[in-house]
Amino acid sequence: MTSTFATETDIDEAVDALTAGAARWVVMGLTERITLLERTKRSIAAAADDWVAAAIDAKGIPTGPLEGEEWMSGPYATLAGFGAIIDSLTKIDAGKSPASGLPTHTAPGNRTAFRMLPGNLFEYNLFHGFSGEVWLTPGVSADAARRRAGLGATRRGENGGVGLVLGAGNISSIGPLDVLYELVAHNRVSVLKLNPTFASLTPAYSAAFAPLIGAGLLRIVNGGADVGQYLTAHPGIDHVHITGSAATHDMIVWGSLTDKAGEPKLRKPITSELGGVSPIIVVPGDWTVEDLRFQAEHVATQRFHNCGHNCIGGQVLILSADWPQKERFLTEIRRVVDRLPARAAWYPGTDAKVAAALDAYPDVEQLNGRVLLEVNDSTSQDALTTEYFGPVLAHTELPGVGIDFLCAAVDFANDRLDGSLGASMIVAPGDRAAMGSRFDDAVADLRYGTIGINVWSAIGFLVPALLWGAFAGNTLHDVGSGIGIVHNSHLLDDVERSVVTGPFRPFPRSIARGEFALSPKPAWFVTARSATGAAERLTRFAARPSWRRLPGIFSEAFRA
Repeated sequence: MTSTFATETDIDEAVDALTAGAARWVVMGLTERITLLERTKRSIAAAADDWVAAAIDAKGIPTGPLEGEEWMSGPYATLAGFGAIIDSLTKIDAGKSPASGLPTHTAPGNRTAFRMLPGNLFEYNLFHGFSGEVWLTPGVSADAARRRAGLGATRRGENGGVGLVLGAGNISSIGPLDVLYELVAHNRVSVLKLNPTFASLTPAYSAAFAPLIGAGLLRIVNGGADVGQYLTAHPGIDHVHITGSAATHDMIVWGSLTDKAGEPKLRKPITSELGGVSPIIVVPGDWTVEDLRFQAEHVATQRFHNCGHNCIGGQVLILSADWPQKERFLTEIRRVVDRLPARAAWYPGTDAKVAAALDAYPDVEQLNGRVLLEVNDSTSQDALTTEYFGPVLAHTELPGVGIDFLCAAVDFANDRLDGSLGASMIVAPGDRAAMGSRFDDAVADLRYGTIGINVWSAIGFLVPALLWGAFAGNTLHDVGSGIGIVHNSHLLDDVERSVVTGPFRPFPRSIARGEFALSPKPAWFVTARSATGAAERLTRFAARPSWRRLPGIFSEAFRA
């Protein structure tokens, strides 16, 4: 469909309406806010089919299992986010901390960790064998965190003004979830400017978020760079949040990619999520043939989900040069990649980025439209610092085994790779146990906003209680993977990172090898045959959780 770009008059009217809406949000009680968000959750559920259909069409996804990606990363993630925020606001309305009832333990470096997943019996069953934690900044106690939890939801009368959310063009729940966090955590209403790749989702978004639009808390606009420039400079916009590239961020803030002297061009606060080059660290071990094959599918998922158009896509596979099974593992990865369905790279600019990889690495392997390349001392190092944002997977090697290799890989990821959004590692349970507390120390040393252990770090995005964003410490001059966080549905302050853990093996091999995990091959795997059915049923469940819906989800999941 043809989408109409917003005019300056349209934008002025939207900002005026939102200014009035912000004033109404200030005086809106918690009960009324909860009711509004519950209405919005119902409208998201009602629009889910149209939302997914529009996303599938925008990306040109072939009929089949890959459609499941759009259910899970679109309406499912959004419904889960709204449900979690509603739960937290309900606690606050009852006079409780939104972090009340969360188990805690001590993490390395004098840190407190809150266990977020599983958060209830439903999640215990749906994600059996998975866990998720939020680590606080060092020295912050659990009691202090609970007292301070709530952010803007506990600051009655605060008016955060009108914000601009520059939406991502790759995952359809990113913009809506950013709008939700702006509203609840910062009492800020939003203009959501869609990326042109998602302009055709406007009707579905408008239906899904009709209650927020009707309340004057959200306006959705389309347009290119000129619309974005007018919005960022608009005097009625108080704050900017962007999901995109560091280059786009720097052009907005500085008006240049290289000249950052003097005062920023942008004279208002900005937060951001900007991606980067994410590592997949593989701790060497004595794996079975089934382990090698399953983890090869895991690696392929981390890179080629959504055709590689993910800010959190694993781009650099870090292997041990001393691992006897290294070549066998790479062979299994090639086998998996070669058998994946052919898929066109739909995100604008991908052809140029892939061409740059081919130019920098003349000896690449090309498998069914996907690129595998090796980085070593004699090759270009571009893959370590250039986010290809497409179907390009690099692998490199470091010496060592066990904890020595892991520590070297952590240092490599921290010091040699660009960005700090997310990192993943794969380690067999026995090898992790052999490292003892030194394994936990290595995790603490890994400076990334979300860390996945035997699970793709991107799954942290799907768990609304976890925080999402770069590791803290970036600045406007050196923005890296961004500044600030989103999601964080328990509205904790003083948070540092998320850590997600999954089973090394799927059921039933997990039980046979001593892991208490009943989860089959995850529905987000690019090789999951029943991904669409499982993801659609999971979305219906997120809209209206019920024990009666679980058997259908399990039936689809175990067919993966």
